Amino acid sequence: MADTGIYAKFEDLSPFEIKDELIRLAQADKSNRTYLNAGRGNPNWIATRAREAFFLLGQFALTECKRVSFDEQAGLAGMPPVEGCYKRLKAWVEKRKGDPDTPGAETLDEVVDFAIRKFAFDADTFVNELTDSIIGDHYPVPDRALVHNEAITHEYLMWAMCAGHRPSAKFDLYPVEGGTAAMCYIFKALKNARLLNSGDTIALVTPIFTPYLEMPHLEDYALKQIHVSAEAEDRFQLTDEDLRPLEDKTVKALFIVNPGNPSAVALDPESLSRLVTFVNKKRPDLMILTDDVYGTFVPNFESVMGHLPHNTIGVYSYSKYFGCTGWRLGVVAVAQDNIFDKMIQALPAATQKLLDARYKALTLKPREVKFIDRIVADSRDVALNHTAGLSLPQQVMMSLFGLVEMLDDDKVYQKACMAICEKRFHKLMDGMGIEFQARPYFDRYYGIIDYEFWARKYVGNDVTDWVKENIHPLDIAFKLAEDHGIVVLNGSGFEAPNWSVRVSFANLPDEAYTSIGRAIRAVARGYLQAYRAAKGEVAQP
Repeated sequence: MADTGIYAKFEDLSPFEIKDELIRLAQADKSNRTYLNAGRGNPNWIATRAREAFFLLGQFALTECKRVSFDEQAGLAGMPPVEGCYKRLKAWVEKRKGDPDTPGAETLDEVVDFAIRKFAFDADTFVNELTDSIIGDHYPVPDRALVHNEAITHEYLMWAMCAGHRPSAKFDLYPVEGGTAAMCYIFKALKNARLLNSGDTIALVTPIFTPYLEMPHLEDYALKQIHVSAEAEDRFQLTDEDLRPLEDKTVKALFIVNPGNPSAVALDPESLSRLVTFVNKKRPDLMILTDDVYGTFVPNFESVMGHLPHNTIGVYSYSKYFGCTGWRLGVVAVAQDNIFDKMIQALPAATQKLLDARYKALTLKPREVKFIDRIVADSRDVALNHTAGLSLPQQVMMSLFGLVEMLDDDKVYQKACMAICEKRFHKLMDGMGIEFQARPYFDRYYGIIDYEFWARKYVGNDVTDWVKENIHPLDIAFKLAEDHGIVVLNGSGFEAPNWSVRVSFANLPDEAYTSIGRAIRAVARGYLQAYRAAKGEVAQP
């Protein structure tokens, strides 16, 4: 039986920091034991078509630069020209179609023409945005989002985040360095706009991605928290009882990860309807942030931003769906008609003067700066606003990912990604030796293995109660690492049940999940044996 005291020093650590100790233990065994890290959410697949088009586009862009001027000996060229660039791209790509050594020609040709037709782009202006941006020879202009990229990304988001319920609202977008940058920038901008102040209270729908729990505690924000707990017993959905604490108007904002991380369950239409009714009738002033990174793993996903655009800041990352965590691609979306701008306009006169002073270097009318543009400015501490914005090659990659997805009418890519996660999920269940009816709106990107829930069902309350009294919850994760070479994250760090672990179905070979399931079962069997041994000792004269 594990000494519960040895885990005390880890209790306040983020699960993403505890994992470093788990990795050390998992790799310490010098035998031929396989090391499996199921704690990381980085997918082990990539989307190829957009990347093929991207790298081919870069080659064409270099020919455009050399067209202006070229010193071969110095390795120096000019900047891509605008006039005639569309026809030159078409001719250049045509020569490379069908050549296995230059994949991407058909895709590049198709997405460019599709974008020009769908968005009524001027052909030369659009192609020049692509060529000039992939070369990366200018600062981002406009600094918030390239004109053509914003139009493309907006349409992509309407599918990725609102396929099941597309709003009529139009959104302003800010492409950023992944979902993590979006989080940092939004927290900072809400504070600077005096929409969230030190001592204010926010609500988090839990379980939730750990940084949302940790960032409010930083002295930068010093926010209080209440947790709206979407329990497994309620299928991780919001009930009327869950929403009741939000009637208190001292709760300024609601933060949601949807589908959940680590619950991997999206809000269903009933929960969304309940939230919409609640906000419209009782809390029209409630600010909402919804982080919808995993929405593309749920068919016809419906985001809160589609149902409550007026109240909501939307966050989306391309990382998981396209297998591009290293690209750092994300976007912040704020409806053009929103409560954030209205709340800023309604601030007291003294506060307005402070904000005027903050943004006066940007414009002669600082009070007219929209909240989305304040996010941009604050991301560069205002003084560097003129060099703000996501790098141009990154914005091109975003455009190409979005355009390729739009062309996939049958959603072949999406179905393939879903199938990978579903297959791995079933292998884990088989390894554990249990039957599990998948919940509706379950994305299967992650899974919570709730030992207590499982143990009460399969071995009974007596054993489960004894384990909870005598063994520390972190023991599950540590035993999996030390005895089986398997790394998972403790669910308690996400405000999931204490006796739970988070498994990623994205980042390991299919066969690994059978082994992980068997290992989890072996740890549980060890607890049962410890219980029986302890009871045998007590029963002895």
